[in-house]
Amino acid sequence: MHDDRSITEQRLRRVLKERIKPAVHSRPVPLTLARWEAPDEPVPVAEGLAAEYEPCTVGAAWGPAWGTTWFKVTGSVPADWAGRTVEAVLDLGFDRMMPGFQCEGLVHRADGSEVKALNPYNDWVRVADRAEGGERVEWYVEAASNPVLVEHTATYEGDRLTSGDRPLYRLARMDLAVFETEVWELVQDLEVLHELMTQLDTRDARRYAVLRAVDAALDAVDLGDVPGTAAAARACLAGVLAAPAHASAHRISAVGHSHIDSAWLWPLRETVRKVARTSSNMVNLMDEHPGFVFAMSQAQQFDWIKTYRPELFERIKKKIADGQFVPVGGMWVESDTNMVGGEAMARQFLYGKKFFLDEFGIETRSVWLPDSFGYTAAMPQLVKLSGSTWFLTQKICWSQVNKFPHHTFWWEGIDGTRVFTHFPPVDTYNSDLGGAQLAHAARNYREKGRGSRSLVPFGWGDGGGGPTREHLARAKRQQDLEGSPRVEVERPDAFFEQAHAEYPGAPVWAGELYLELHRGTYTSQAKTKQGNRHSESLLREAELWAATAAVRTAGYAYPYEDLERIWKTVLLHQFHDILPGSSIAWVHREARETYRTVRAELEGITLAAQTALAGEGGQDLVFNCAPHARRGIPAGGAGVPAGPGRPVTVEERHGGGHVLANGRLLVEIDGRGLVVSAYDLEADREAVAPGGAANLLQIHPDFPNMWDAWDIDAFYRNKVTDLVGLDAMEVAESGPSAVTVRITRSFGSSTAVQSLTLRSGAKTLDIVTDVDWHETEKFLKAAFPLDVKAERTASETQFGHVYRATHTNTSWEAAKFEICAHRWIHAQEPGWGVALLNESTYGHDVTRDVRADGGQTTTVRLSLLRAPRYPDPETDQGAHTLRFSLAPGAEIGDAVREGHALNLPERVVSGAGPVAPLLAVDNDAVVVEAVKLAEDRGGDVVVRLYESRGGRARAVLTAGFPVAGAVESDLLERPLAGSAVGAPTPDGAVALTLRPFQILTVRLRRA
Repeated sequence: MHDDRSITEQRLRRVLKERIKPAVHSRPVPLTLARWEAPDEPVPVAEGLAAEYEPCTVGAAWGPAWGTTWFKVTGSVPADWAGRTVEAVLDLGFDRMMPGFQCEGLVHRADGSEVKALNPYNDWVRVADRAEGGERVEWYVEAASNPVLVEHTATYEGDRLTSGDRPLYRLARMDLAVFETEVWELVQDLEVLHELMTQLDTRDARRYAVLRAVDAALDAVDLGDVPGTAAAARACLAGVLAAPAHASAHRISAVGHSHIDSAWLWPLRETVRKVARTSSNMVNLMDEHPGFVFAMSQAQQFDWIKTYRPELFERIKKKIADGQFVPVGGMWVESDTNMVGGEAMARQFLYGKKFFLDEFGIETRSVWLPDSFGYTAAMPQLVKLSGSTWFLTQKICWSQVNKFPHHTFWWEGIDGTRVFTHFPPVDTYNSDLGGAQLAHAARNYREKGRGSRSLVPFGWGDGGGGPTREHLARAKRQQDLEGSPRVEVERPDAFFEQAHAEYPGAPVWAGELYLELHRGTYTSQAKTKQGNRHSESLLREAELWAATAAVRTAGYAYPYEDLERIWKTVLLHQFHDILPGSSIAWVHREARETYRTVRAELEGITLAAQTALAGEGGQDLVFNCAPHARRGIPAGGAGVPAGPGRPVTVEERHGGGHVLANGRLLVEIDGRGLVVSAYDLEADREAVAPGGAANLLQIHPDFPNMWDAWDIDAFYRNKVTDLVGLDAMEVAESGPSAVTVRITRSFGSSTAVQSLTLRSGAKTLDIVTDVDWHETEKFLKAAFPLDVKAERTASETQFGHVYRATHTNTSWEAAKFEICAHRWIHAQEPGWGVALLNESTYGHDVTRDVRADGGQTTTVRLSLLRAPRYPDPETDQGAHTLRFSLAPGAEIGDAVREGHALNLPERVVSGAGPVAPLLAVDNDAVVVEAVKLAEDRGGDVVVRLYESRGGRARAVLTAGFPVAGAVESDLLERPLAGSAVGAPTPDGAVALTLRPFQILTVRLRRA
């Protein structure tokens, strides 16, 4: 037989596009239109309904960037349509290829209640299932004219302050029409069979059976009367659609989903509306399809609906109770996990799961993070401590170099905790449930022979939209279809339960899930990252001193509501396109303003608590919020610092520069202003590699192949400029307690002023770098070549640290050419090491080289600033202050202590006398991460600790107040079985035993 596949397939594509699909809505009748332009930001619905509308017609231009236009749509169903299904087609001027990234609308009734949303694949509104004729239509469409910003080119449309005012869209269609149900069903039949057919092997008889059925169906369609012949065409397809799947067919659990970025190419205020639009469509779809299941993560997004759309929230609550609308994730937002601090990660779970429990009575079991840019190795323990059981991710499939070896596996964290994890082989969290994607999921699945099922999140996402009736039609047809995986629409928990039962002995992946892409997100938008780090530190301070004051001081009220509100604000800004620096300018401008407000509020809370604790008096008291004693002041206490150590001296260096010494360190700064020696006098050891220069600023070109704010590609290293030109160098401060050398450099259009300070008694060289940054597509680094033979480095992560190799033996190590560290990174050889500490920097890189003398140089560099052009063309432009420190002779414990000290500076308050700590721990390896009062407002003191060095630890936690009981709790402050906490002694001492990197939350009941 002749091979005519391509002819039939081409015929199908054209007939579908040009004849059958246009016939779905027949006999169109124009609606009457009027419009009103909201003057600035979106207005409440009542204001939009009450506005004065002006006449408008189809074809009219509308919508400047970020504007809102209200359209009034009126009309009547013709009398001769009685008995027919009637819909309105409301096309705002959609580009069908970009759902979620352009104009969108929400349709309201005259009473203000929402009907449904409009988007490129959902431009219809049902008027009547069986019209009577004469029905009156009156709707109000709140239309958002969001600019299209997905072209990856520099644009100033990403902020309403700089965007243009020209109309971006034209109304394309506003009609009443008859919905031809049989034609719509024929479209679904043909689309499913077309994709199925093209995925089957050309030698497979099934492919040709489908081909012949499609050919017959196309013959049966009268192109002049598609509605009248659709049923006959469908009859030709019934046989091939009824053929059952093979017994061994891959099983897919299809979960409706709409991944909505809480901010990205739109501001937070627009996400509030996106969430409402998507959710309204989902509850409507559930009304029509009782078997439809939709999973939505991010408690913040539910909270927005509760706040701004209470009537919609009540509809969602009913669907949650019915089991169709499924909260997942258990976190406040789908946060970044690389840079979020340990306590903030704990609060993501605390406030996320608490919201779902309080509002819906639901204990979420899965952690749903499909789109974050890599996953910290601390996550499994946090998942378990939150009361969750499963973890889902997707983004690892974007890795550039290495294909991840598993789709269903146990993920083991730094402490040994394991969590059952699934990575959908469909390789998208926005599946269309088409045959191509389902076939890819089945072929790609790595667990063949041991497992047989995977999960597919389906629906339009990123910018919202969600599943459509077309998605459900595909799922129905592929539930049991020969040549296709079996598709079952079901809840995610159902999938995980079945997958775990089928494959309990799944393989183990230990350590971080490193994304071999988007490494630039550790650096982009430095002020956003700095605001986050500072806010985390300020929250620690505010909670510690407020808890201490509430326990110790009569009349002081713990600010529960303020702290919770601020925490939620900070958690929102940890969303995986805000904290990583990959959102439009508007988002980061607002973030900077928000962090300034957060700082002022938290400093006010801290000062009020410290003032209450200090009492009336004129003595300067130094408050130490760090988890370790310093200058004689205990952790969590206040007092007068111990006397200074040996005075710091400064001398002229032979050949130019200065020599600083304090009896512990001797630092040489040469005539170029570079650190050529950082000598550990106690260990008789040099930190700087021979011939090297530390604190060397370096600049690289930075033009990745794609994803400007997200990516750096390894080839950036091919060209580097050392910034050694010196404008000025001076001794800016010289006294027995500290010496500061100030160095000024100019480069390109920018300047950098660095202040290098050695303090009395310190074993760190503190560096403050003030940069006025005006470069474009450049990457600024600070290099520290160390005379250390380090096979690996340790980088702080949440509640511990991770080790990464310094070599590039395999492609897995080579791909980690940029890594994330929190407050410190540490390089060590047996017996001696060096730490590099920072106050707000996350990106680092480590390289190694063997010198002519046989020694190894391990070069650690901090990534300070970038200047990508997309999506914010002014990324990082302007003034920055960056703080970091070099700590020669540091062990891991020293890095932990000094990292906290740098990030938690002392505060001075006048008062009557010393303030004793609320709590004390007798083992420096056990770090107190947070001290607060319990969320239930019962007055219990909650303390979160962790083992920080990677070894077993015993410690005694002593409370500075009467204790009636102590219990180990989960992250939601609920008792845990099998506690590692002993009963308190009469003097308030509680014995603790911790495994390496264990997180321990202790709830102390006050007597």
